[in-house]
Amino acid sequence: MNYFELFDLAPSFDIDTASLAERYRDLQRAVHPDKFANDTEQQKLLSVQRTAQVNDGYQTLKSPLRRAEHMLSLRGIELSHETTTIKDTGFLMQQMEWREMLEDINDSAEPQGIIDALYDSFATYEKSLFTLLSQQLISAGEIDNKHAADQIRKLKFMAKLHDELARIEDALLD
Repeated sequence: MNYFELFDLAPSFDIDTASLAERYRDLQRAVHPDKFANDTEQQKLLSVQRTAQVNDGYQTLKSPLRRAEHMLSLRGIELSHETTTIKDTGFLMQQMEWREMLEDINDSAEPQGIIDALYDSFATYEKSLFTLLSQQLISAGEIDNKHAADQIRKLKFMAKLHDELARIEDALLD
């Protein structure tokens, strides 16, 4: 399903999130199951399915990473179940540095300093990746799509690291 079409938006990485939210509310009102409470079972079922599509579409388009992945999916590039590894040696070196910092947190006398430094580093790196991704998704060319897929893989990895850091921080607070 093309969620950009469902929400009547141009397929673009940079979208107006206020328009997306407004369109989401309009679509929810139009397909909400309560509106079909007195209709046939088939129409009720259809309403539930459409509501699920609208919710999935909204969650996909609202998230920049999921939106980018959806754009590539519409171009025939599926990343959701792939096992392709990242080959960027600069990113791999950065990843190793972050991993070492994560391991040092529990043994540090000042763990919050390391945690704050990692959050800052993640935010800076993610911002640069999203900037590149936005530029690469403007084009639908094969090379730009390949580079965009690489940025998405890196951002997915960053999301896992971010979650891991949050778990470590939560454990320190317990």
